[in-house]
Amino acid sequence: MSRLVHLGNAVVDLVLQVPAAPQRGGDVLARAASELVGGGFNVMAAAARQGLPVVYAGLHGAGPRGDQVRAALAAEGITVLQPELPGCDTGLVVVIVEEDGERSFITAPGAEARLDAAALARVELVAGDYLYLTGYSLAHASNRAALLDWLPGVGDGAVVFFDPGPLVSSLPAEALAAVLARADWVSANAAEAEALTGCADATASAIALRDRSRGGVVVRCGKDGCVVALPGSDPVPVPGVAAVVVDLNGAGDAHAGAFIAQLALGSTPLAAAAWANAAASIAVERQGPATAPTYEQVAQRLRRDGVSGFRSSMPGK
Repeated sequence: MSRLVHLGNAVVDLVLQVPAAPQRGGDVLARAASELVGGGFNVMAAAARQGLPVVYAGLHGAGPRGDQVRAALAAEGITVLQPELPGCDTGLVVVIVEEDGERSFITAPGAEARLDAAALARVELVAGDYLYLTGYSLAHASNRAALLDWLPGVGDGAVVFFDPGPLVSSLPAEALAAVLARADWVSANAAEAEALTGCADATASAIALRDRSRGGVVVRCGKDGCVVALPGSDPVPVPGVAAVVVDLNGAGDAHAGAFIAQLALGSTPLAAAAWANAAASIAVERQGPATAPTYEQVAQRLRRDGVSGFRSSMPGK
């Protein structure tokens, strides 16, 4: 069956919850601190919990943070493709979460930012695979150069899924254009879609992104669900699913992983979007980034709301 092959970055997040970020030169006591595997791991875990085989094709370091990432991947049943990169560790992201939910990030890149042609030569895609690319990879010069050289050789049998991410405004325009031109699916939240297109309206930005890619587009609109734009047809809003919001962190990752899994299992794009909206609604009711639900938990929520059209069981059941 299809696989999700993820070429993004799995890193370690050091999350500090503070009343407010300190002023320059200041100090503040954190109310809580936690160390979690994050970044691309969140999408991979979301897809794996939906029953989709997942391969992490990014790099990871030979150090304690690399060990932590590998352990988290193993716990989700995710295959690690690359060998450890000697001489460096996996990267660290310091996440400062303020009382009102505002988040700030400081990233110290590690092995995941050193992707090269030799590593990409180990990536063997087969027809039906979903190749996940992210704007975070394009932010690192080594990864960007290697990916842009390698991407034209990816056969049409693989489905390229691109999530530009929050760094989209700082990414080189030519790199974005090259990846968008090969993307079979683009998934972005409304703010990212606006940054890419200049369109504040989610429907208009979905159309603009569709016209710059070769396939479909999903613009995520938070509690309002998402907009799906397919080639040759008008965009369709897919309503969100009611939720009691606890933590928005990781909701977009849960949405993307669940959407890909449903496409791979044979659902239509609109049914996959409804499924992904339900997955995101469960994720926001939980504390932490890697909070994607299982397949059966999403199915239960959709049955509760009377939604149909998705595959009725996980693969192999």
